[in-house]
Amino acid sequence: MTHTPHEHGHAGDRHAIDPDIQAEVLDLDAEILAGHIASLTGWLPLSSSPRQIVDLGCGTGAGTFALLERWPEANITAVDASAGHLQRLREKACALGVGDRVRTVQADLDASWPDLGTPDLVWASASMHHMADPDRTLRRVRDALAPGGLLAVVELAGFPRFLPEDGPKERPGLEERCHAASERYHAEHVPHRGADWGPKLTAAGFSVEKERTITVHIAGSRSPAIGRYALISLGSMRTTVEGALSPEDLAALDRLLDAESPESVLHRGDLAVRTERSVWAARRP
Repeated sequence: MTHTPHEHGHAGDRHAIDPDIQAEVLDLDAEILAGHIASLTGWLPLSSSPRQIVDLGCGTGAGTFALLERWPEANITAVDASAGHLQRLREKACALGVGDRVRTVQADLDASWPDLGTPDLVWASASMHHMADPDRTLRRVRDALAPGGLLAVVELAGFPRFLPEDGPKERPGLEERCHAASERYHAEHVPHRGADWGPKLTAAGFSVEKERTITVHIAGSRSPAIGRYALISLGSMRTTVEGALSPEDLAALDRLLDAESPESVLHRGDLAVRTERSVWAARRP
């Protein structure tokens, strides 16, 4: 489940983020949002346990391991463009004793389509909006699925929010202004982010059986994981909003990102993770 922050792990809008930082963000995402991922796997309309699953755009394995836990008899093909992410996923699988149930495939899903077998379930979390031609990708998934198989498309509402609405004290509303600037940037560079996938799934030959949006609100207190998550998320956002912020806002953002500053997100006790996650469950007839 690669976004990022959810712009990390699949395509060009993450180009400014170091690969090791990308991997850390994905791991933090998996740790902090584990409960929500598990609830979504349990929500899927499946009458029997899938035996062959594909995690499309798997990142470092947030979805892979949630799916393995949900269905202990299943085998998973984990697909990603990043060799480093896949190596990290394999190491985790071995450490958890499930290495024999995981096959990794490195592939650029905008190029030649890999052999994915005939899965009963395809899980695509924070990956579809990165595709150059998502309509083609959906058709390819439909063709790969077993008849009656299910595709789950999971998307997050951009970067999470972390600060209270009246924070930081000297620049209230800073985070919202950052998000507004970021949305303008991503509307140009990642046009499919925030799309309504229902019509796209129908056009690709799927029958949409269920869809839902869940609100995520996880209080951070002084959680080191959430502080680190906020630091990396806001830091990656900075690269896209720098030219759109006032000097005062930019200076306040830099104080939030300065690990040595008392104002750093690493030292704040008022953080939370706030976002939305939408999911569509679509059946191949």
